[in-house]
Amino acid sequence: MTHRIDTVIGRQLWDSRGRPTVEAEVRLAGGAIGRAIAPAGASRGAHEAIDLRDGGAAFGGMGVAQAVANVMREIAPALAGMDARDQSAVDAALVALDGTPTKQRLGGNAVVAVSMAVLHAAAAAEAVPVWRWLAQDRAVRLPLPEIQIFGGGAHAGRRTDIQDFMVMAPHAGSFRRALEITDEVYRAAGRLMAELGPLAGVADEGGWWPNFASNEQALDVLTRSIDTAGYRPGEDVFISLDIAANELGNGATYRLALDDRAMNGAAMAETVIGWTQRYPIISVEDPAAQDDLATMTAVTAAIGDRVQVIGDDVLVTRAERVETAAAAKACNAALIKVNQIGTVTEAKAALDAARAHGWGTIVSARSGETEDVMIAHLAVGWDAGQFKVGSFTRSERMAKWNEMLRIEEALGARADYAGAGAFAAPIAAALT
Repeated sequence: MTHRIDTVIGRQLWDSRGRPTVEAEVRLAGGAIGRAIAPAGASRGAHEAIDLRDGGAAFGGMGVAQAVANVMREIAPALAGMDARDQSAVDAALVALDGTPTKQRLGGNAVVAVSMAVLHAAAAAEAVPVWRWLAQDRAVRLPLPEIQIFGGGAHAGRRTDIQDFMVMAPHAGSFRRALEITDEVYRAAGRLMAELGPLAGVADEGGWWPNFASNEQALDVLTRSIDTAGYRPGEDVFISLDIAANELGNGATYRLALDDRAMNGAAMAETVIGWTQRYPIISVEDPAAQDDLATMTAVTAAIGDRVQVIGDDVLVTRAERVETAAAAKACNAALIKVNQIGTVTEAKAALDAARAHGWGTIVSARSGETEDVMIAHLAVGWDAGQFKVGSFTRSERMAKWNEMLRIEEALGARADYAGAGAFAAPIAAALT
């Protein structure tokens, strides 16, 4: 009986943008407690779970009083007495209670906070960290981090069309060393931007907020930053891009504002392919809009043997959309965000579907984050292979990088850095 859910509490907290969000606290009969906080995205796919907001004047319409009330009045009695160790049963109960495909009745923010809090509570009852509870006796790896250097798109007032300019160090040898390399590149980028003049502050996820004249200038400066930091672009350190093409068009027309250029899907694909030919790019996320599988497929067909093509808005952490994209050969990697789908179990199903097709998998944070470190444990416990949190500044980001270092230390001699092995097989082979 010690693992039975006794109490579920909801409360309003605040995310990294200073907006209200939902925290759930789950207490078990044996005294174990689990807490989790719902993140929120700025660049959102149309098919993802919907946060419940109050509207009106208070908090700019972003209040979560109704979502918190739903935790207390509907979710709490529905889960009372359930075994917290049976995550799939708990999540199935949440899905059935909400009754909508996008969790819009109870609120995706309410549902995801409770789902993750139950996982925390189950691990606490077993007196083990969440990653170990998820892994059980299976071997796990420390994931390859994907870390933002410049923030653009919806995260930085659209100062660049590309949303995230990131770096990856697949040959770092350890998670700790990958962070050290990133720190050096990040600081080199800041110095270069200050010298050149485009430095405009810090973006939502902690990356430098740029004021570049073109997307290519950002790529040039990032390549120079890697070199200035003492590393070889395309050998030691690679560039990763989140195009977030949903923000650029609907599939029929894409617009790159910095380049004053409008184009169709075929031209958009050619543009992205061209960037990967001219710069040391190893990964590209969402090079096409959420329903433009033709352009996604064209990009993957052209570069998928040497560049990771990640589906985010096109997949929204839904297993059935992974299957659709796989049939079209539209991606070779999947971004996994628990709040996109709403429950831990459904997120794991999407990750498993991607893995079954030989894809890379990346557990990811959102632009509106909190101090909750759950996703670090998911990335390790699920052996996702890759981990995307944002930049290398701001405490809501660093909390997760630092938690991963604690996990690496706990693994000791068994700590295995995924590195290049985190990519789909053709890319991994090309890197070794």
